[in-house]
Amino acid sequence: MSLESVVVEVRGRVVPDEAEREALESVVEELSARAEAAIADLPVEADTRLVGSTARGTWLSGDRDVDLFVRFPPSLSREQLETHGLAVGHEVLPDGHEEFAEHPYVKGELDGFEVDCVPCYAVESAADIRSAVDRTPFHTDYLEGRIEPLADDVRVAKAFLGGIGVYGSDLETRGFSGFLTELLVLEYGGFRPFVEAAADWQPPVRLTPEPHDEGGETASPNAGDGDDGSAFDDPLVVVDPTDPGRNVAAVCSARNVARLVHYARELLDEPRVELFESREPDPLSAAAVRERVEARGTTPVAVRFEAPDVVDDQLYPQLEKSLGGVEGALERAGFAPLRSARFADGTAVLLVECAVAELPAVARHRGPPVGVREHAEGFYDAYADDETVTGPFVDEEGRYVVERPREARTPADLLEAKLFDVSLGVHVESALESGYDLLVGEEIAALADEFGVELARYFWPEP
Repeated sequence: MSLESVVVEVRGRVVPDEAEREALESVVEELSARAEAAIADLPVEADTRLVGSTARGTWLSGDRDVDLFVRFPPSLSREQLETHGLAVGHEVLPDGHEEFAEHPYVKGELDGFEVDCVPCYAVESAADIRSAVDRTPFHTDYLEGRIEPLADDVRVAKAFLGGIGVYGSDLETRGFSGFLTELLVLEYGGFRPFVEAAADWQPPVRLTPEPHDEGGETASPNAGDGDDGSAFDDPLVVVDPTDPGRNVAAVCSARNVARLVHYARELLDEPRVELFESREPDPLSAAAVRERVEARGTTPVAVRFEAPDVVDDQLYPQLEKSLGGVEGALERAGFAPLRSARFADGTAVLLVECAVAELPAVARHRGPPVGVREHAEGFYDAYADDETVTGPFVDEEGRYVVERPREARTPADLLEAKLFDVSLGVHVESALESGYDLLVGEEIAALADEFGVELARYFWPEP
């Protein structure tokens, strides 16, 4: 198939039909009416604003998410914002429940649509924000009148990014947000030119959408040094056109930027609809995990514990930090980690696959050169009467050396002794203190029932 025919087919799948559009319009009308009625009963002024892809006309067929923001005067305290915002949210969504991002909001359902009713401050510019969500209406303002001619290209781009597993700005995915996708399609002038450009990216990539306004001038009132993206140290930089101090792509991991480059090339080389479809491998059985571990001849170790009861955007950074701490300790001890991964569902797992299963009973410890008298004598005296070590003796380079008993000979020994000495996320550490399982080698097959898909991705990785 040609790329053009693939895009036509995908567009037919992702562009909402008239019935979907009418259903959305009906829901938005009802939500707005409820919100306005609730606002009328408040002792403060406020207004509502539809934001996100539904407001910008870039939502995908089948998506059922609506984001309704309630904007309050900046003079309100945070406590007043939360109180009035939740009051409106519960009137708009009587059966909804409260969730918490930077501050509480109400989430619920209306006629099959998932609705977030979010309070924010009606600030004058994105540079004046008092909470992260205050910036969102400015994104909608910026794209209004710009993105409409490219709305279907944005939808195709979102489908492509979703198909290759890099769509989503949550801290589990660390991929491309909807707003970032819209800016990229707008910057390059369509889906195909975006893909063609991405295929040639050599990170770090820096894009500055705002100077491409009419007349080529930067309209932002906050323009200054670094507005060209040079102030950011990320693999992909797309300067927020409403706030030059922010990189819209800051959450994107280097891995996901590289994945986009890879699959952009693959799409151009061999266009096919399958690249626009999410793919999930068949889960590995416990027997398949044992077989794979035996074939690789490595020593995986996994720490399994109850997942902390925190939102995902708190959980995954803490898992990443904890995994880094565990992997770093294994590396420093000489167990040569090959790869690592973290999983979370009802339980959480920190998995590190080591190339070295067992180390000698002794470890070489080098001291200073003998000629450095003060330090050398201190080293020698410290070990001269220590019957647990071999030495001190002088090596080929003229340094004192001892061979002393190794603290941990296997990865499991190290983690049993040192797990709480490594850098851990605060909630992860608390969860581990309540108990954990340490699985070694083929014992990680016990993870297959809960994490068979994740293990399949780990043992059979793709770009």
